[in-house]
Amino acid sequence: MPGTNLTREEAQQRAATVSTPTYAVALDLTLDAPESGTHRFGSITTLTFSATPGASTFVDLVDAELDSVVLNGRELGTDAYADSRIALTDLAADNELVVKARCAYSHSGEGLHRFVDPTDDRVYLYTQFEVPDARRVFATFEQPDLKAQFTFHITAPSHWQVVSNSPTPEPDDLGSGRALWKFAPTKTMSTYITALVAGEYHVVRDSYSGKFGEIPLGVFCRQSLAQYLDADDILLITKQGFEFFEGTFDMGYPFGKYDQLFVPEYNMGAMENAGCVTFRDEMIYRSRQTQAAYEQRANTILHEMAHMWFGDLVTMKWWDDLWLNESFAEWAAHHASAQATRFTDAWTGFTNQRKNWAYRQDQLPSTHPIAADNYDLHAVEANFDGITYAKGASALKQLVAWVGLEDFTAGLRAYFTKHAYGNTELSDLLRELESASGRELDSWAAEWLQTTGVNTLQARFDVDDSGAFTSFVVEQSAHPDHPTLRRHRIAIGFYDLVDGALVRTHRVETDVVGAQTSVPELEGLPQPDLVLLNDDDLTYAKIRLDERSLGTLLEHIPHFADSLPRALCWGAAWDMTRDAQLPGARFVDLVLAGVASETDLTAVASLLRQGHSAVNLFTPESAVAALRTRWSDGVYALLSAAEAGSDHQLALARGFADAATDPAPLRELLGGSLDGLAIDPDLRWVLVGGLARLGDLSDDELATELKNDPTNSGAERGARVSAMRPTTEAKQLAWDKAIDPATPNETRRSYAGGFQVAGQAEVLAPFVDTYLEMAATVVPKLGVWIGQIALQSLFPLANPSSDTLARVDAWLASADIDATTRRYVSEGRDDLARALAARAA
Repeated sequence: MPGTNLTREEAQQRAATVSTPTYAVALDLTLDAPESGTHRFGSITTLTFSATPGASTFVDLVDAELDSVVLNGRELGTDAYADSRIALTDLAADNELVVKARCAYSHSGEGLHRFVDPTDDRVYLYTQFEVPDARRVFATFEQPDLKAQFTFHITAPSHWQVVSNSPTPEPDDLGSGRALWKFAPTKTMSTYITALVAGEYHVVRDSYSGKFGEIPLGVFCRQSLAQYLDADDILLITKQGFEFFEGTFDMGYPFGKYDQLFVPEYNMGAMENAGCVTFRDEMIYRSRQTQAAYEQRANTILHEMAHMWFGDLVTMKWWDDLWLNESFAEWAAHHASAQATRFTDAWTGFTNQRKNWAYRQDQLPSTHPIAADNYDLHAVEANFDGITYAKGASALKQLVAWVGLEDFTAGLRAYFTKHAYGNTELSDLLRELESASGRELDSWAAEWLQTTGVNTLQARFDVDDSGAFTSFVVEQSAHPDHPTLRRHRIAIGFYDLVDGALVRTHRVETDVVGAQTSVPELEGLPQPDLVLLNDDDLTYAKIRLDERSLGTLLEHIPHFADSLPRALCWGAAWDMTRDAQLPGARFVDLVLAGVASETDLTAVASLLRQGHSAVNLFTPESAVAALRTRWSDGVYALLSAAEAGSDHQLALARGFADAATDPAPLRELLGGSLDGLAIDPDLRWVLVGGLARLGDLSDDELATELKNDPTNSGAERGARVSAMRPTTEAKQLAWDKAIDPATPNETRRSYAGGFQVAGQAEVLAPFVDTYLEMAATVVPKLGVWIGQIALQSLFPLANPSSDTLARVDAWLASADIDATTRRYVSEGRDDLARALAARAA
């Protein structure tokens, strides 16, 4: 039985049977009456389509209470609805299907999510349809290549804001506090980018005027967040983005108006619904943030905007090309940030965070090609990962270096023009890029997109008595399980200490091909203090530093004149630590030496997390306690010396909450002991979490914190803090909440995220077997989105022992489990094995 799954083959068969669908969807959001206990909404779908006469197919509809199904005037009966599908037989050349149902509101972030704000009891709704969840709201052909026009009619309380893909019309008053919004038909689009957002949202309106005309803009958030909404900055980035993308693509924005809605309890960062983009409302900052948060938000805004052309206007035929959607938006957002906004060092942030995500993902047993074989929807849902996003974006950055930015842009313009409102495959894009650049790209695609694993680049050289190179070779290697050696266009940078700063004194570009590539133009040049392969981060590869360069790095990491080469060196050091080639204690020393002067705040947060991991995972057990103290004291010293009110002070305070080995300084910080460090609600929860982790937070104190922050954010942060306490009772409560389908999705993520805490091995030991028992059934019972939170966050990484590894290995060898479960448990197992290998080394 297919359940909620859909295979690629089924989608191809359905696309061969039906065509030219149009939808009229009427939703009644006024059925939900708390006093009656009902939590459903009315859904009437009128779907017209052409088909092969006499053929059979099906439409998708999940978790609906069906009232009637009428096909071409013929009542099919509710028996036609089974296993999340409505069977359609004996189709005509032209067909009309009318499905009347009551569908369920969601609390998992899938379909139509319903949220009641605890601050003021206002109701907020929003849809999230990617990958296959429009079918939770109306009857659909749920696949991206059956594009259609959609006409939405929405009945809702008359005082609500109601937003969809088309401009919001003036509502018709229905009386009794109800109104009807009749939206105009949408442009042609896929089901997964249709959208509805409704509720008592606060809105700020503006417009952008550019070379292709005016675009009405709206920014929405909950009423309880309106006082924190910095709409001016959001709108500034939005206008800069439109100017950049319309100019770069030489094509106007295709969907009329552009609303951006910040919504609660959101599973993802954001979603590119055409003209109706939704974001996590944590991006409306109620407390002080470092510059990294604003850079990340700008990147997310630009990422979703890039999708308006690449993904929404031109859409993949099937989810095999999901990577292309996300990788392009990832690349385009960083490119636009660097070129069009104040975040000119956006590629440094990419190197410091996103690319490290890709490198880790690509070295896990679950690695897969960038162009993954997404044979069904379950495979798609498991592949929203670092390879799909960050490795793919890195490959595109390498492709830009390979063909040249000007030709890459020309190919994009031709691609958008030729395939507007249609569906494509990768070959369609490559054809336009080949035409623009004159480069043959099929072989490039084969080695970059259809293979797995990350290459490692290392310089091998000889020098004469004067210190000049007599030979210089770039050596490329690959893991035996993933042996592909790729072509890389790289830069090689020479860095020397000049007046106390590490500055680039020489640079060459070259193509690396095969296991060894000679670089004769470097022969005769003096050996610099540091040789940096992949300078400017043009390709996707791990790099290793030679002995002299590593020594320079360890002594002079703060002294780089520019942020990007420093980011590459941070990444190389972290790779070496995870690969057991650099002791955890050396990495800790490196972080303590350089983090306080690091100019990229994304790197500051990442380095503090990595330092924490180096202490607790990549250090021999006998040395962990002493290194924890050194790490705690070192971070606190940097915090105490940081400039009052600076971003570094805030980032170091957050890092110290994780690092502290003694609750006393945390309580002092909560009391305002540090000049310039404002203890606002978010930072307070971080510091309170440190007390909870150390077992120094009572039930009464936690209750007081929750009472003082009676917001949804407070409840979610309180859940995480509760889970961090080192007691069996706290852990059991967190466990139960994390796997309970009734727990709202963000609250569930908070409980799960606070469960595994380094240094709490004794209290967590009984949960190793509990985890393995749960893992066998969680995805089949609760689905991929809920299941993956449990499988990833509850994995017993805080018990890094050979016994834990043996139990996990025995379970993986014997358990009859689905592919998704095997993937996430295997990923946790890899982290555990790496930690043990590093401890042994």
